[in-house]
Amino acid sequence: MTEISRRSLLRGAAIAAPFVLIRPSWAAELRPVTFTLPWLAEGSNAVAFVAKAKGYWSKRGLDVQISRGYGSTAAAQAIGAGSFQFGLAAASAGIQEAAKGLPVTALLSAGYDATMGICVLKDSPIHAPKDLEGRKMASTVNSGDYPFLPVFAERAGFDLGKVERVQADPNVRQRLLVSKQVDAISGFAITFVPTFEAQHLETRHLLYSSYGLTLYNNSLMTQVATLEKEPQLCADMAAGLGEAITFMMMNPDESVKIFLEQVPEIALSADGAERIRLGIGIFIISMLQKPAQEHGIGYAAPEDYQSMTELVMKYVAEQTDKTPAQSALFTNDFAGKIKLTETEWAKAMENAKPYRQYLA
Repeated sequence: MTEISRRSLLRGAAIAAPFVLIRPSWAAELRPVTFTLPWLAEGSNAVAFVAKAKGYWSKRGLDVQISRGYGSTAAAQAIGAGSFQFGLAAASAGIQEAAKGLPVTALLSAGYDATMGICVLKDSPIHAPKDLEGRKMASTVNSGDYPFLPVFAERAGFDLGKVERVQADPNVRQRLLVSKQVDAISGFAITFVPTFEAQHLETRHLLYSSYGLTLYNNSLMTQVATLEKEPQLCADMAAGLGEAITFMMMNPDESVKIFLEQVPEIALSADGAERIRLGIGIFIISMLQKPAQEHGIGYAAPEDYQSMTELVMKYVAEQTDKTPAQSALFTNDFAGKIKLTETEWAKAMENAKPYRQYLA
């Protein structure tokens, strides 16, 4: 495994308080950097906490202050508007906001399947997307999956107009499914599986990716101006995150421990450790894809971005939106610095094996 090399507005959201409030004595010597998650601290975004705890950012002179997010779309808006310098958000959310003129760009891919889809309880009569017709489904409007429900319906062959749709807060959305007030919920399996399985509630998932929709998971994002003016800062942020991704793929159990030390309130929950374990396991699965294997950790396949852009412009964009240039949406300048050996890739595959059942 090669080491990472170091290289050289419009709309926003309120800045939430960072998770880590107490800094070590030497932190004053480091450069503060603001960073938003796409949602609450969980296994799907544990990579940020691993990067911080393992010193992958601090050894590059950075004190990264991690804040919770409020959905991928809101996170992309906040980054593009300058409320945060960097953050994680679904790649499609970045494209969506760029089409509206927000200057946000991706530096590193942190997963190649967002696991967007429909979640139902195991005993549900819904076994295929067509079975959603005549049923009630809850969704969260600012979640990254929401804009793609129409194209999923088109690809999967069902009439979305025949589905009774309910808008709900994310936490309420999940409770509605458990209490069977709705028959299904839309969102991300990487979030749903840990929550439900840790409570011994078995679910099934109808994934968008099973119907030909290429939609990446989170990407490390920043403003275009930051990329242009401070390429070294961008290189350092990407390098630290790339190291953390690799560490998690190789060491999932230790990654769980690190996360719980960084976010101790989750460790206080009876099912907290299990939720994080499951989330990290599914995160590893999302990384085990062709772009990372052939080109290195974090590499974004241009053809995938072209496909995602076409999906956004056809099914999500408003009439006033403009197709952004591919060069403005992402860069691979800081990606692919770590490439797993065949032995390391096989180890990551073995680490992911226990979690594949949840997405089958």
